[in-house]
Amino acid sequence: MALITLAEAKNYLRIDTNDDDDLVQSLLNAAEHLAVDVSRLSETEWALLDDTTQTTDPDGNLSDTEISAFRAILKAAFFYTLGYLYEHREEADHHALAMTLRSILFSIREGRPRS
Repeated sequence: MALITLAEAKNYLRIDTNDDDDLVQSLLNAAEHLAVDVSRLSETEWALLDDTTQTTDPDGNLSDTEISAFRAILKAAFFYTLGYLYEHREEADHHALAMTLRSILFSIREGRPRS
């Protein structure tokens, strides 16, 4: 998954050293997987959204605008989840996190994002 790089994640978390790179990468991977699972994306949909070099849907199901909107929503969900997991790594409320993710990802879960 490559919508967010390690450098972007560290910048978002305001981490200036390389000491926690393994932790941040692990949390980023968990955040991405959790958001994709909550969004109910299929492997095909995820592959399309993860490949930032691809700007059109080969199946014609999504417009360029919809692809961009899906990516923006997923990035917001990834960043939120990453921040939550980092800040609450000792006492995370995973139910509350999942409920917030459902709200963030509602448009993906229920269909296409609204412009």
